[in-house]
Amino acid sequence: MAKATKATKAKKRKVLVILSNRLNRFQKVRYVELDCDDKGNIFKEHPLRTQPRKPLYDEVWENDDGKTSISSCTRFKRKYRHELERSRS
Repeated sequence: MAKATKATKAKKRKVLVILSNRLNRFQKVRYVELDCDDKGNIFKEHPLRTQPRKPLYDEVWENDDGKTSISSCTRFKRKYRHELERSRS
């Protein structure tokens, strides 16, 4: 059996997706945690009850069109240096 090298082994990353509504601020904000690889393949999708307290995520993405699920969204905005994004160092 061949040994997995760095080139063949995909790096997993955690992504936080924030689903909000910019037109109706009374709609509840939804948080979804994703486990995916570098190519963007999603392995696991886990909805969170509340906003996370600690910076645990490699990336933070946001959709503010008022959608309620990731599958209905057509685009996301990357939030650089978000408070829930962990530092690179």
